[in-house]
Amino acid sequence: MAKINQAACIGGGVIGAAWAARFILGGIDTNMFDPHPEAQRLVSEVMANAERAYEMLTSAPLPNKGTLSFSNSIEEAVRGADWIQESVPERLDFKHGVLAQIDAAAHPKALIGSSTSGLMPSDLQRGMKNPERMFVAHPFNPVYLLPLVELVGGEKTTRAVLEDAKDKLAPIGMTGLIINKEIEGFVGDRLQEAFWREALWLIKDDICDTETLDNVIRYSFGLRWAQMGLFETYRIAGGEAGMRDFLSKYGPILAWPWTKLTDVVDLDDNLVEKIVGQSDAQSGQRGIRELERIRDQNLVGILRALKAGDEGRGWGAGGLVADFESRLWKTAPKPQLNPTSEPIRLLEVKVHPAWIDYNGHMTEYRYTQCFADACDVLLQLIGADIDYVKAGHSYYTVESHVRLLAEAKLGDALYVKAQLLPSDGKKIHTFMWLYRASDDTLLSTYEHLTLHVSSKEGRSVPPLPEVLRKLKPLIEAHAVLPAPNAAGRSIGQRK
Repeated sequence: MAKINQAACIGGGVIGAAWAARFILGGIDTNMFDPHPEAQRLVSEVMANAERAYEMLTSAPLPNKGTLSFSNSIEEAVRGADWIQESVPERLDFKHGVLAQIDAAAHPKALIGSSTSGLMPSDLQRGMKNPERMFVAHPFNPVYLLPLVELVGGEKTTRAVLEDAKDKLAPIGMTGLIINKEIEGFVGDRLQEAFWREALWLIKDDICDTETLDNVIRYSFGLRWAQMGLFETYRIAGGEAGMRDFLSKYGPILAWPWTKLTDVVDLDDNLVEKIVGQSDAQSGQRGIRELERIRDQNLVGILRALKAGDEGRGWGAGGLVADFESRLWKTAPKPQLNPTSEPIRLLEVKVHPAWIDYNGHMTEYRYTQCFADACDVLLQLIGADIDYVKAGHSYYTVESHVRLLAEAKLGDALYVKAQLLPSDGKKIHTFMWLYRASDDTLLSTYEHLTLHVSSKEGRSVPPLPEVLRKLKPLIEAHAVLPAPNAAGRSIGQRK
């Protein structure tokens, strides 16, 4: 698979820093150049938010983090890079100077993407010695979570370059959509600009304030758009007759004088002050970093919900997360099973902010999640992995019992150990312990019974021979261990 081996980020603002986070968490060494005196602090804060978001987003094993190096010049930053992402301010003359330096110093085959929100790639290419490898790679904020990159070529960009860029984005969980023709603002920003213009008129004319307008979006069509976009949403609105009926009913409305999309609002001082005042009243009690964390946590929740759609294949952006996780599992080091007469250590995890409840402790269902993730590791060890499930076989949970014994807190490193109780392979009976790593405090125990099924037949069947071959030595090795004291307990029992 095509992949990025080394990246360079020129410009470390909101977008450039988030690009760096996406690369680094994708296992790619990245050089950063930004002359701002506080660039390292600003980039590190974005990195911290990105790592927090990824911990919430997926339990799949991420690759080893890439290294982030700050360079003293553009020339130093692009040395050895095969993907260079320019994210400097939106001034054509300034970008020309930066791109000329990148072009002169970069390897001739290195891809050069610009994060511009609206400048035409043909204009950006002027004066470059190797313009055919330069294109717009327009992301959406936060780059480390939102997967879309609009790929727009200029007059001298080859289609092969755009296809190569698209292929290289996939392994880091992004999707490159190639736009057929260059146009100011591309697709995403033209849609946003039209919406933004109408919103400004609604504020200027005192139809509503900023908070009301935001509530209209997030409590209604914003939820629909997150999963189905515009046209698929309207197809449903047409009922059984579909899109043709929808257009015939609602198309004529477009000629009504409802909107002011062709009339540009005057952002004079009065309107600016009105918007700033309303925005401060709406959100001013929270800092930007706090708002970013809230945004990320909500986006992760939406992405994870969408990932579960369409029978686990994912819907909308959730499908891209599912594909990303699938790649992570395929490229992750395969766990090795070495049966011994000791409980097996299955999982190591850290308590992150999204796991904390109103008491400041890890919320109860996260204990169960730790055990569920440990069960997944066990199944991978015996070969009952995602490919095994896709082939029509799996282990289903039929009974479990969890005891909560001590509190886990933010930042605690945890680990899970497991002992297999007498089992025949068709049934796997497991007892697990969850510990805090710093002092080996026992936090929770979990007794778990799974049953092997054929999802195609809808009934319980013995596991396939390759799974049983790995499982039996582990069952036999643990057969000599005494039964855990808490095994077989019911609710409320102490012995």
